[in-house]
Amino acid sequence: MSQFNEVTHDLIQQIESIVGEDYCYVGERINSDFARDEMPIYGAHMPDVVCEPANTEEVSAVMRACYEANVPVTVRGAGTGLVSGSVAVEGGVMLCTMRMDKILEYDMNNLFVRVQPGVRLCDLAADALDHDLMYPPDPGEKTASVGGNVSTNAGGMRAVKYGTTRDYVLAMTVVLADGEILQIGRPVTKTSTGYSLLHLMIGSEGTLGVITELTLRLIPNPKENASFLLPFVDIHAAMASVPKIKLSGLDPQSIEFMERDIVDSSAAHTDNYIIPTEVQGQEAGAYILVTFDGNDIDEIFQRAETLAELADEAGAFDTLVLEGSEKRAVWELRGAFLTAIEAEEKLIDEMDVVVPVDSITEFLEFVHSEGEKVGLRIRSFGHAGDGNLHIYCCSQTLDEEEFLIRNKKVMDASYAKCAELNGQVSGEHGIGAAKATYLAQSVGDTQMRLMAGIKAAFDPKGILNPGKVV
Repeated sequence: MSQFNEVTHDLIQQIESIVGEDYCYVGERINSDFARDEMPIYGAHMPDVVCEPANTEEVSAVMRACYEANVPVTVRGAGTGLVSGSVAVEGGVMLCTMRMDKILEYDMNNLFVRVQPGVRLCDLAADALDHDLMYPPDPGEKTASVGGNVSTNAGGMRAVKYGTTRDYVLAMTVVLADGEILQIGRPVTKTSTGYSLLHLMIGSEGTLGVITELTLRLIPNPKENASFLLPFVDIHAAMASVPKIKLSGLDPQSIEFMERDIVDSSAAHTDNYIIPTEVQGQEAGAYILVTFDGNDIDEIFQRAETLAELADEAGAFDTLVLEGSEKRAVWELRGAFLTAIEAEEKLIDEMDVVVPVDSITEFLEFVHSEGEKVGLRIRSFGHAGDGNLHIYCCSQTLDEEEFLIRNKKVMDASYAKCAELNGQVSGEHGIGAAKATYLAQSVGDTQMRLMAGIKAAFDPKGILNPGKVV
């Protein structure tokens, strides 16, 4: 028996009176996209009601009504997640923040911006550039909401130099489960002021409160950047170069790895064959993609000379310079990897582990071996500079039931191997409903009990995003 009550007609009327009838959806008016995120293998769960508040006060009123009615609430941004984190697995009310999409204020003296949670990452990044500023977090899904990025502590390609989303959140407005509005943090860069509720909220995946406003740190935009492609014979040679690059003092903005098969798939899917498959008469099996940024292009190319020497010593066939349209084309190809996999495979599941950089090759070999044992194809790419790997179990021929049986064997073994290597279950996608079992196995009973206690302190009735994380 569910611990929650069902949505009643009276509650629907309350929500309609708060957000307006045009922004409250029931029955056939609910778009089927709200039943899942971007990883459909985890199943579809339709909410009973979807509402789109316009501001903090409306969110507060909705939460107060749902708290009093003991009805679960799932917070959702753009729905681009991959772990069923924004899916209403218990039904109830879905609170979508995408109507709250305003960039509110730039403070040019203190280098921060205030935004609502429904602002898309691509829009914030572009708008900041118009102010000659950079918002450094750079997750791969550019249409994701900033609120969603904060809720999962998304990292992205520039994390090796600039850190993750957590490092750029200064303050936020949060609505608690009972509707209370809370201001957390301040627009300053240092604090030693009690427990950090701000950092507790970051990465909490909508289980502790509803983020309705964010104050985000910005940096002056580097004037120049250039990318360099290092082709290798295989993933072993490619990954062996990464610690050397990191130890060299070259301060790369990003270090990405790509296996040949995903490059070929993405090229065919996008009709973009910018990455060469044969270099200096040798067939490339894997690639490292490095970006440097700064304010002096000559200084960047001085670093590139050192990179080329390191790459040559590590066995790279060449160091290919990418500028202008070539650079854009290579990064567009990199950005299409997941859509290429989705287009080519019938069934997929993913893992978003992070392992020590010097363990990447060992982990990739292990997962490929596990895939071969059960007849699943393994596709991989990721952030070589910080050890965050995006690995996909795929099948073009199996039915879903058989795929799930085989996939579980690979996932169980792989997450156990990840723990053995002192890795973490998720680098940036979060836990959601899909990876909760693996989180519990990874951190153990004591940490899970502490997290459950935190959840109970913020949300005594457990109505916020139930079935996720803890």
